[in-house]
Amino acid sequence: MSIKMKFSIMISLIVLSIFIVYSMLNEYAWIRSMREEMKQVMLDTSIQVAVSMDAYDTGPESQTLELQSQVEGKDMFDMVQRMNTNIKEITVFHNGTQEISAGTYAYNDATNDSDFVQEARDSEFVFRKMIIDEEIYYRSYYSNEKLGNYTISIVYDGKGIQNHVGEKRNDTLLYSSIVTVLILFISYWLVGVMIRPLKDILWKVNEVSSVRFKQPIQIRRRDEFGLLALKVNAMSQNLSIYMDKLRKAFEENRRMKEHLESFINHTSDAIHLMELDGTIIQVNRAFELLYGYGEEEAIGLVFPILPDSHREELEQMLSQLIAGRVLPAKETLRVTKAGELIPVSITISPIRDSDGTIRAFASISRDMRSRNKMDELLRRSEKLTTVGQLAAGVAHEIRNPLTTLRGFLQLQQQTRQLNVSHVGLMLSELDRINLIVGEFLILAKPQATKFVTKDMRNILRDVIALMNSEAHLHNIEFMSLFTEEDCLVSCEENQLKQVFINLLKNAIEAMPTGGPIHIQITNKKRTVSIKITDEGEGIPEEMISKIGDPFFTGKESGTGLGIMVSQRIILNHKGNLDFQSQEKVGTTVHVSLPALKQSSRDGILEASTNEGS
Repeated sequence: MSIKMKFSIMISLIVLSIFIVYSMLNEYAWIRSMREEMKQVMLDTSIQVAVSMDAYDTGPESQTLELQSQVEGKDMFDMVQRMNTNIKEITVFHNGTQEISAGTYAYNDATNDSDFVQEARDSEFVFRKMIIDEEIYYRSYYSNEKLGNYTISIVYDGKGIQNHVGEKRNDTLLYSSIVTVLILFISYWLVGVMIRPLKDILWKVNEVSSVRFKQPIQIRRRDEFGLLALKVNAMSQNLSIYMDKLRKAFEENRRMKEHLESFINHTSDAIHLMELDGTIIQVNRAFELLYGYGEEEAIGLVFPILPDSHREELEQMLSQLIAGRVLPAKETLRVTKAGELIPVSITISPIRDSDGTIRAFASISRDMRSRNKMDELLRRSEKLTTVGQLAAGVAHEIRNPLTTLRGFLQLQQQTRQLNVSHVGLMLSELDRINLIVGEFLILAKPQATKFVTKDMRNILRDVIALMNSEAHLHNIEFMSLFTEEDCLVSCEENQLKQVFINLLKNAIEAMPTGGPIHIQITNKKRTVSIKITDEGEGIPEEMISKIGDPFFTGKESGTGLGIMVSQRIILNHKGNLDFQSQEKVGTTVHVSLPALKQSSRDGILEASTNEGS
């Protein structure tokens, strides 16, 4: 059913209800009026009968008897009934005995009339309703002092009133039906006129629901419907704009999602998402290949790749992330499904919701086995490169004592005499050659990665002794300033020597005209600080940030691997390598290494052996 018909029926029902209520009130008032009118007629008739009887009673006795006989013959009562056909009976009661003095007494019910007769003597007129054979009648009782011991009772037929009421009710129903039908048609037409703009609005809403926004509603009215149509047009225009934006955003999100999924699924790094308690909720293909867990197998497990020995370390990292810190990549160990411990580089990032609350963590694992092998190869390659560059200086340094030895030996061969003082000098020169060759072999001979406790001052002295020959060739002088305190660190001695050889070699090459290189060692309780400062050409500011990148070098014949290997070695020793430079002034290289605790200095000469990752 349309809203138009609903409005029309509703209006018609409202009008019909009002009309019915009005008719009922009107009928009730009309019935009351008819009853009052009937009562008045009965009272007037009773008074009229009483006057007539009083006239008969005041005549001579013979006349009274005659009139009485006339009354008994009902001449007067018949005349009254003929005048009003609704009067069915007139009865004259003798007071006290309820005897009928005149008239008839055919209409009676179970009610005792003597009580009403007595009440009429007290109040003069009494009116009551009675039902005889399911027909309604009304009886009145009238008495006054002039009537003496008589009471006049009149029976009035109620059927006339009921007939009048029924006729009027039928007329009312007929008129109500006609008016209702007229109102239904009129209201249907009026509602149609009123809601005609609503059809346009409904059409526009249907267009909007079908994602068609172009054609607006034609506004022809200035009432509420016109305002509603104006707002619907504005809403449609805004929805059109928002839909365009949503389409663009959806397309961007779709492309971004595809790119991210492609990146996650095709990257060589193992990625897994985990909840705050460590339960894995998503993994990529690289995770399956690296750790041996299938996707369905891994989801739901709690820290499946975490060795027990590293649980505390991971919990500290997660606590720092929750506290808001940003953590760099960390090299550590993880365990595969087969139980193999593998070195990996771990990067953990928090995943936050719209409120900024951390809901999960994303962990990226990079397999470091191949890189560690490559680093080892690079270190060996750097050693060979360094050996080749140092060969000329070492050969020159060895040639000087060899010349001395050859001269003394030729002299003794010619004289055929042994000179003890010459033998002492010869032994001294042989020791010097042995020292130079021993330090030189450090670079060529493969060394096991074994951390021991060493004093950095001794390591630097050995490196300086090894580099002195090359420094002299370039007119370089090493200026050492070592602290008197012990500078014990846990280290792999050969690797640190390689670092400082690289740094000193770079400092020498940065000073083509020669000059001093300052080497300073200080003990800062928790760290041992080594500074190497040259007075060379310096490094441009834009190149400092690139130092350490593979194959990046500012030298024509350089490989760009020396600093990278050196940084790697210092990082494995839990230290830091920093460069500060100013063009035309010089460069300072700052190396800081963690110092051993006091307990280690006092009694431990060799620290616990740890394999570098």
